[in-house]
Amino acid sequence: MSVIYMLLTISICVAVVFFFVFILSVKSGQYDDAYTPSVRMLFEDELVTPKENKTTNDKIELNK
Repeated sequence: MSVIYMLLTISICVAVVFFFVFILSVKSGQYDDAYTPSVRMLFEDELVTPKENKTTNDKIELNK
């Protein structure tokens, strides 16, 4: 039974260390995306689609 407590304690300590290293890497910018902003401008026209304005269409129908 004492082996289970020892393994549980060691695994929690390892998990805390990995979590701490993960937080440090996120704060240092390790996971920042440096590629997408340079490519986004090439596909910007495809992402933006004009939306119809409902209020304009309603006003036109009311005026008829």
